[in-house]
Amino acid sequence: MFSENPLLSADKILPHAGPPRVHGQLHAALDLGTNNCRMLIGTASGTGFRVVDSFSRIVRLGEGLHHSGKLSDAAMDRAIESLKLCAARLARRPVRSVKAIATQACRQASNTPAFIERIARETGIHFDVITAREEASLVLESCLPLLGDGSRRALLFDIGGGSTELVWVRMAESGPELAGYVSLPVGVVTLADRFGTAGFDEDGFAAMVDDVIERLAPFEQVHRIAQEIRQGGVRLVGTSGTVTTLAGIVLALKHYSRPAVDGIVMSREAAVGAMDELRAMGREGMIAHPCVGADRADFVLPGCAIFAAIESLWPADEVMVADRGLREGLLMRLIRAERKHTPSRPAMRSYPQQKLA
Repeated sequence: MFSENPLLSADKILPHAGPPRVHGQLHAALDLGTNNCRMLIGTASGTGFRVVDSFSRIVRLGEGLHHSGKLSDAAMDRAIESLKLCAARLARRPVRSVKAIATQACRQASNTPAFIERIARETGIHFDVITAREEASLVLESCLPLLGDGSRRALLFDIGGGSTELVWVRMAESGPELAGYVSLPVGVVTLADRFGTAGFDEDGFAAMVDDVIERLAPFEQVHRIAQEIRQGGVRLVGTSGTVTTLAGIVLALKHYSRPAVDGIVMSREAAVGAMDELRAMGREGMIAHPCVGADRADFVLPGCAIFAAIESLWPADEVMVADRGLREGLLMRLIRAERKHTPSRPAMRSYPQQKLA
């Protein structure tokens, strides 16, 4: 049903397990998405990094955005409160550089500039709203350690709150190359907003799947990925809460565990079976499930609908699960910049904007 990925090693990305002793400079990456606010603080370790501290909270920043075109006051307040907690954690450590990014909800909302100014004023953290291409590039960056298994091509997908990124990768002698990407303005929050409780019904779920397939079709027409999959040598890699939840179901985890999930390879049959199991639970069953919970119950089936659309268009035999994303890609860039230009000044305790290489 699944297998462990032998390419993962302890110096890639390690889970936070209490306050470790820190050697080397600390860097921090913050990702303010449509559904979640996340932060990682890490230090270089081997060819990757070691996680020193992490934070993740559902803030539902994009709630109602599909209908209003604006970030709501309640959503912005939730995000600000979470970012204040992040700022407090940053203040306790000698962090050299901070990179903070915002994605689809802030790309879409008309009141984003005022919101970004408010964040800086109330938390001291300066955010950049990144483009869809930058987001796709960071997805690829975070998954690079998983792409050395001999495959000639890879299709990465990141099912977010307000958008879904797909990255079509060519494996060259010099390393993975970005062959194509697309950012669909549809994610778990936008689908939940549009379909509501209808997504829990058979017809509503099918309607969500059909909606996403229609959006994916132009990407398939350009790159002919289905044909490449039939020829073999294509690795499908999913990095999102949807895919990690499916992995938790396949593994029958009593509590979600990143080390147990990150890097495993699920068969197509196992992944589809996990989707069927989630759909059979209903909303109350998902609330009670340890790998879902009340905060995520309304977003699981929209995510499954997006995954089902991807699986329908590109039916690979297996899918690799990556519990990593934009934060990890940002940290790798910050660490690479440190190694390239080792500064002589002492570690900074303030949080200036860091330009990425």
